[in-house]
Amino acid sequence: MKNIHIKNGHVIDPANGVDGINDLYLADGKVLAVGAVSAEFAAGFSADQTIDATGLIVSPGFVDLSARLREPGFEYKATLESEMQAAMQGGVTTLICPPDTDPVLDEPGLVEMLKYRAQKLNQAHVHPLGALTMGLKGEQLTEMSALTESGCIGFSHAEQPIEDTNVLLRAMQYAKTFGYTVWLRPQDAHIGIGGVAASGPLASRLGLSGVPVMSETIALHTIFELMRASGARVHLCRISAAASLELIRKAKAEGLPVTCDVGAHHIHMTDADIGFFDSNARMAPPFRSQRDRDAIRLGLLDGTIDALCSDHTPVDDDEKLLPFGEASPGATGLELLLSLTLKWADDYAATQDTGAQRPLSRALARITSEAARVAGLAAGTLSVGAVADVVLFDAGAHWTVEASALASQGKHTPFLGYNLAGQVQTTIVAGYVAYQR
Repeated sequence: MKNIHIKNGHVIDPANGVDGINDLYLADGKVLAVGAVSAEFAAGFSADQTIDATGLIVSPGFVDLSARLREPGFEYKATLESEMQAAMQGGVTTLICPPDTDPVLDEPGLVEMLKYRAQKLNQAHVHPLGALTMGLKGEQLTEMSALTESGCIGFSHAEQPIEDTNVLLRAMQYAKTFGYTVWLRPQDAHIGIGGVAASGPLASRLGLSGVPVMSETIALHTIFELMRASGARVHLCRISAAASLELIRKAKAEGLPVTCDVGAHHIHMTDADIGFFDSNARMAPPFRSQRDRDAIRLGLLDGTIDALCSDHTPVDDDEKLLPFGEASPGATGLELLLSLTLKWADDYAATQDTGAQRPLSRALARITSEAARVAGLAAGTLSVGAVADVVLFDAGAHWTVEASALASQGKHTPFLGYNLAGQVQTTIVAGYVAYQR
């Protein structure tokens, strides 16, 4: 492992309130020092590699709370190799993977195999979520303790709602007993199922089946009641509506142990971006009204929303180049996470009163320290002694989102053709330079 000296960079570490021109010293895969060092330290530190970061932002590696790597089972959509390279190109050094693979991540052997394959590539740290029930069928609970021993950091039902609330209650009671976090995307098992766009005038005009906001809010009411009964810790995935955020604010004020995230696409897009049935804008949950989008932006600012995720879901041409209602939902996001986060900071956070914390630092917290806190991981920080996951990026460099610019095997995103700011120059994982532009 190399000793690395990163000099003259604008170091931003939200976890420690660092925001200024500093040097960074890495050794043995760990952060050795940040900022000014003593003459004795400088004399004793021998750098194998010096990186001049003048004009660049130096931040902790990004932590992504939802990235589908498509293995095992969906290698025709993407491979571990392609998506890990996309992560490196996007500065994402820690990935949390939902369990809806094929076969489902409901057995320890499958989890161990995924982690082993990921470790061999020597790129991002991969942390799987185990399935809450066998086969995600909502009937029989998985062996959560065995899955935890094999490397799962929490338990999820991915995109499948659990119809039987008794099963969900038992799962939450089990999770509470052992201190596990349950990750749920709130959606009713019946209302809105099969819908492809947000219910409203636009969906009606286009003749698209709708997913009403109450599909999300009814599920939230149920989840919060079960939390009160069980005491379980719950993370809510990819919130899409203003009404949902009001319920989450009240639950947090009540003291329920709940956190939530939102997909990076949803802080910019609305249902109007479907345009003339653009299947690249087919997402789950669907894009909602401008009011919902603005509420999400504000929720990120006031802390109701704890973290941003890429919601990376690569989809191949055969499943995307179809009529809107028949296309598979999802978009590539790993390489867009930084740019969409910076765009939020520029568009919105900069116009609001953010107190002492600058908009860029506040935005980066949502994809570094805050995301790591939600996942319960020792990541997303440049604290001395922390694992040396570091990203160097040019916040002012612009790039055009096009298929040829994406390392991911999934080339579909509603941002195709957009010119975005923010380009990763170097990604360091555990002290190893894994990517350089």
